[in-house]
Amino acid sequence: MGFRHEWKHILTTAGLIALRTRLGAVLETDPHAAGGRYTIRSLYFDTPGDKALREKLDGVDRREKFRLRYYNGDTGLVLLEKKSKVNGLCQKEQQALTLQDVQALLGGEWAGLPEGGGPLLGELGRKMRIQGLGPKTLVDYTREPFIYGPGNVRVTLDYGLRTGLSPAAFLEPGCPTVPVPGAPVVLEVKWDAYLPALIRDLVQTPGARSGSFSKYAACRVVG
Repeated sequence: MGFRHEWKHILTTAGLIALRTRLGAVLETDPHAAGGRYTIRSLYFDTPGDKALREKLDGVDRREKFRLRYYNGDTGLVLLEKKSKVNGLCQKEQQALTLQDVQALLGGEWAGLPEGGGPLLGELGRKMRIQGLGPKTLVDYTREPFIYGPGNVRVTLDYGLRTGLSPAAFLEPGCPTVPVPGAPVVLEVKWDAYLPALIRDLVQTPGARSGSFSKYAACRVVG
């Protein structure tokens, strides 16, 4: 996937309800969202000195972060993802992992990763060895996704943000988690070359705060 534009806005609960109704009346629901929503669990990696977190908080222009992710509690498909940001544009690369790969990563065992396991897994393994990258924080939330063909637009509403206190419990969907303070509701809008005026007008919500928001950083406040 190439680089894409991205907007983020923090909504109130009232804004979530109003925007959900507007989006549902105009846009299509992502076909992967049974019932219009799905749950996401991510496990973010960082260095002992919190390089990814610090670069995010400092607004470093070129930065990256690695995470593991699965959906709806289904550990049968775990994805390794690398999200890069350059000059305000975002790019996401991903690779499906075997259970053996995931277990090695959870144990911080870069040496246990298979040879020829794919370029993204190989890159993470090298950075675990050189930078000390390791599993840091669990992030859980619910997502309602909408799509619009022109501009390849994707609009998502994320809420119910929670974090787990043990990264090792990533593969345990029922492990204890705690809510993130403030119960943030996050609107994300992503598009390719242009954002249609229809979408620009549709997502305008009174009381919304635009700006950068990181679920990883928000969850690190808890643990």
